[in-house]
Amino acid sequence: MIFAKYSHHRLLTLAFPLIIANITTPILGLVDTAILGRMEQVHYLAGAAVGSLIVTQVYWVCGFIKMSITGLSAQAKGKNHLSSLKVLVQGVFVALVLAFFLLLSQGFILSGGLFFAQASPEVTSSISDYFSTRIFGAPAALANLVFIGWLIGQQKTRKVLLLQVLINLCNILASLLFVYVFGWGVKGVAAATVFAEYFMLLCALALVNIWSKENADIGSIQQLITKISEWLKMSQLKPMLHLNSHIFIRNLALQFTLAFITLKGVQYGASFAAVNAIILQFFALIALGLDGIANAVEALVGEEKGRQNAQALHQHVKVGLFWSSMFALVYAVFFYFLDDTIVGFLTHHDEVKSALVPYGMVILLLPLAAHWCFLLDGVFVGLSAGKLMRNSMLVSTLFAFLPTWWVLNGLNNMSLWIAMLVFLACRGLVLGGYYVFIYRQDPNKLLRIGR
Repeated sequence: MIFAKYSHHRLLTLAFPLIIANITTPILGLVDTAILGRMEQVHYLAGAAVGSLIVTQVYWVCGFIKMSITGLSAQAKGKNHLSSLKVLVQGVFVALVLAFFLLLSQGFILSGGLFFAQASPEVTSSISDYFSTRIFGAPAALANLVFIGWLIGQQKTRKVLLLQVLINLCNILASLLFVYVFGWGVKGVAAATVFAEYFMLLCALALVNIWSKENADIGSIQQLITKISEWLKMSQLKPMLHLNSHIFIRNLALQFTLAFITLKGVQYGASFAAVNAIILQFFALIALGLDGIANAVEALVGEEKGRQNAQALHQHVKVGLFWSSMFALVYAVFFYFLDDTIVGFLTHHDEVKSALVPYGMVILLLPLAAHWCFLLDGVFVGLSAGKLMRNSMLVSTLFAFLPTWWVLNGLNNMSLWIAMLVFLACRGLVLGGYYVFIYRQDPNKLLRIGR
């Protein structure tokens, strides 16, 4: 009982700074929108929005770096500080190599984005201005993903919150300076984000402080250089690259389902496209809380895997499931009573509000269906079970999402959201079923899952 209470306290202590950090993220987008929305021409706002979307999607797909590093960092924490530093160094190296390829292929990425956007010449110009500036933040942005994942794995979530607050404040101040003082327009907003990303990287390096007393096993600078050169050999990098490849495919499959809903909604009509955009905002609200719980579980599960303690690992999974369920119920009640208020905040068009009425049950069920896969993703990230995460996502996409949409296609846009609910439930069933199967066979087998 004492251990159970301690587990609840540990999880919540780790989760709340992450939840607050998640909540601060949309503030930046609101400020940028307000700045651009007050410019003389509307195409500035439209161009920056599309340009930001292109960059965000690229970084989101690259989010496999953060997920893999979180699990590996947590496992290393259960071993020793030198193992933790090895994970960080390898992660930053992979991030910088990936950023280098993004910079080389920026023309291709921009062309692809412009092809799908099919924008007017004025908007196209703004998209190009924004993207061509923002992409030079890729080295810092991807390295920051590594530092965030590493800090979560090390259970230093307050530092994650501090970094998130610092980058948002820096970005807001820089945007005001670059746009209103220097008069850089759309490029100014993009440059502010790039500046903030590099500022965050410097702050992350300072917060990590590898020469602290707890890292006494690192040795001298010469010894550290020797160790780093060894860690960056291909034979040493292969396990991390192998794990990243699985999570990369997993992220692509997830991105496919979200893009499918967006694009199909456009085909069904403008009002349905607006409906889908609003429901996705509800989904984003869900992620603010459930991601915090899942990230905390990643850190705790990974630590116990590093310590080879299967019973403690299972205890953290049970505690995580309890709080994930509580958050899902709170979200459902919140949406039940305040869905009209939230919709009214997001749109003033009566046509869209009327079109949203049949989707009330979908909005209510979203958190109840989603929390299982959010939580279990966290468990398997902590275990570094990349192959299983990849397979569960592919199975849920190919044998749940797409068949459900195809069978119910006569329902038009509603078929997309029924398919999404089935997709989320399937992910939870596959991951949860596998976990229960392994645990009932032999709890210690959980410790051997990975990569």
